[in-house]
Amino acid sequence: MPTRTRFTIWRPLATAAVTLLLAAFLTPATASAAGTARTRESLPRYSYADAVREAVWVDTGLDGDGDGRTDRVAVDIVRPREPAAQGRKVPVIMDASPYYSCCGRGNESQKKTYDADGHVVQMPLFYDNYFVPRGYAVVGVDLAGTARSDGCVDVGGRSDVLSAKAVVDWLNGRARAYTTRTGTERARATWTDGRTGMIGKSWDGTIANGVAATGVRGLRTIVPISAISSWYDYYFQQGAPLYDSGPEWLSDYVDSPEARARCAAVQQRLVDGAPRTGDLTALWAERDYVKDAAKVRASVFLVHGMQDLNVRTKHLGQWWDALADHGVRRKIWLSQTGHVDPFDFRRAAWVDTLHRWFDHELLGYDNGIDREPMADVERHPDQWVTSATWPPRGTTATTLRPAPGSEAGVGTLGLRRAPGSETFTDDPALDETDWTAHLDRSTPEKAGFLTAPLTRDLRLAGSPSVTVTATPTTATAHLSAVLVDVGPDTVRDYAASGEGITTLADRTCWGASTPGDSACFKETAAKTVDVGATVVSRGWADLGTYADPGHGVPLTPGRAYTLTVDLAATDHVVPKGHWLALVVAGTDRDLIDPPADRPTLTLDLARTSARVPLVGGPAAFARATSGRGPATPGTAAPTGVPEPRTAPRVP
Repeated sequence: MPTRTRFTIWRPLATAAVTLLLAAFLTPATASAAGTARTRESLPRYSYADAVREAVWVDTGLDGDGDGRTDRVAVDIVRPREPAAQGRKVPVIMDASPYYSCCGRGNESQKKTYDADGHVVQMPLFYDNYFVPRGYAVVGVDLAGTARSDGCVDVGGRSDVLSAKAVVDWLNGRARAYTTRTGTERARATWTDGRTGMIGKSWDGTIANGVAATGVRGLRTIVPISAISSWYDYYFQQGAPLYDSGPEWLSDYVDSPEARARCAAVQQRLVDGAPRTGDLTALWAERDYVKDAAKVRASVFLVHGMQDLNVRTKHLGQWWDALADHGVRRKIWLSQTGHVDPFDFRRAAWVDTLHRWFDHELLGYDNGIDREPMADVERHPDQWVTSATWPPRGTTATTLRPAPGSEAGVGTLGLRRAPGSETFTDDPALDETDWTAHLDRSTPEKAGFLTAPLTRDLRLAGSPSVTVTATPTTATAHLSAVLVDVGPDTVRDYAASGEGITTLADRTCWGASTPGDSACFKETAAKTVDVGATVVSRGWADLGTYADPGHGVPLTPGRAYTLTVDLAATDHVVPKGHWLALVVAGTDRDLIDPPADRPTLTLDLARTSARVPLVGGPAAFARATSGRGPATPGTAAPTGVPEPRTAPRVP
């Protein structure tokens, strides 16, 4: 982090006063000179208190609610007043969200608030407080069907994506907007140069992915945080259901009261198009942004928690790889947290990096951020490393093969193929925490395989996969595969309610404040737990999708089936003295739903393997496992994080 201070302990009135004084005395000329003296950056030269606050309604061209009128979405704008008066245009930072009125944004669940004229008073999060004084407009879009917008929520489909895309089009002079929801007076975005960056966490970041995948002109960059890249993979993985409900529940959760009354037909289409069979349907194809990665024109700064059990890092891995295949400029942060915004796990560095990213991408400043390492990775709580590229150069998919051990269900993992079999019985009452706690002994619900104890560190970086050949005893079967770092460590407690953070009482301030919109937010600290094992990557599948990942079929008991399970992307170092383990089991309680039957499965070990992206490839694995030591961690159970919470998740 640069030495300049960007935050203060919460003194709202003093902070606001000082900021206004600075805005009054720091003229554009002196601010520019100050910026030139350093690495070039935008400085807080404009008054936040005097910022223009306005609302417009953009015509989406869709009639999602079927009322015979095209839908209009509400767009709240906070922009500096001075540039327009000086004849200069500003770029836009945009967060399109379904959550502004129902649920709130950020760690403190902030909602939009309005004055008597319907102009936004509080825009959630710090973006407006920080960036408006620096010469950006901040735009908060209520997705169709939410808050003050027309239309219906369709959970990542055309209505969601095109209602946000229409705003980018309006900012670039290609769409119409009005000063009221039903009126005819036009509103024009004469104050902007059209250069737009979209940002947001979870569903908001998902919409940024979706809009970028349309190839819309004027969208210069997106910053998706813990975002979905394909909605099918939010609800299912390879036919295995991840939740006991479909997108219709989520739509109802965020719909405005008016939308709930008029959107029954959309709700029914969500039910009909997303059967709980796990089949890939046209509804899911429409909500797959990965297939349209070739259309992306914007740069992408991607942030994700590697232990996010809500929007799992499978979303990150497949999106990242597709963008790389099409030459999209990218940057990435990977934390040890669950579903957490970087503002709440690495605040000072995040604000600084985001500031420089937007300056580079939207203002065109040559500040060197494009020449810095591509990746920041949290190796231990609050301890970060960088990689010039991600995955690092020299990373090679390495095939690791299981072999029988001295007792049933406790085998070995190495480079050589070995004959043999292992048998386990699905137990829907158990999960990955139970499996890792019993890696050193035979239990009926899982098959575990461990490497020799490592004599060198071994780094995994990328998206693993596990191929199994399994013979079931029933017509239905679900499979789970997890990679585990076995050995003592202190990690973020991603399974706790804060998903790796604890919220504190003190506040720090990031930008300027007004009486109705404070720039001061509660501080956080890492919440950690001591463990004896860490799940590094996980994945699930319905064995019935062995022939077609888009369609499951009943199994024939006694017949062997081969299936590859995609695991979530990761970047993890298994340290010297630890073991790397592969576990294959059935239902992972609370992470996938159980099958209709309770199968026993027999693995053909000669036709079962894991492809693991290792830095240094097979040679690095061979060196790291060449020593001698105990075959298992011993009699002490390698405990993982406490059991993940089971509260309903929303993206």
